[in-house]
Amino acid sequence: MNIEEFREFCLSLKGTTDSLPFGDNTLVIKVMDKMFALADINDFVSINVKCDPEKAVELREKYSSVTAGYHMNKKHWNTIEMNSELTDAEIKHWIQHSYDLIVSKLSKSEKKLLDEL
Repeated sequence: MNIEEFREFCLSLKGTTDSLPFGDNTLVIKVMDKMFALADINDFVSINVKCDPEKAVELREKYSSVTAGYHMNKKHWNTIEMNSELTDAEIKHWIQHSYDLIVSKLSKSEKKLLDEL
């Protein structure tokens, strides 16, 4: 997976937007203005995704290419190295998981807006 494929997959999810709020290098993907994925545009070697805390630990134990979120809350975020032992399908699964976590925490009014998109 390259940066374009990463961005395209993330933006294919309902209600998502991308921006560069941390400077020209960090691509942030949000759903309903809440971040669920980010990556360095110029040096696309890893992505950060939100993760259920128990699953986050399991992934870190199972894969050497998954570590606690770099510059993120280590309990809730994982950094996944790209071009590692995880397949693109597995990476997409964890991006989807991150998206779903954020959507599950949206307020009723935000969920309604998302449903209407």
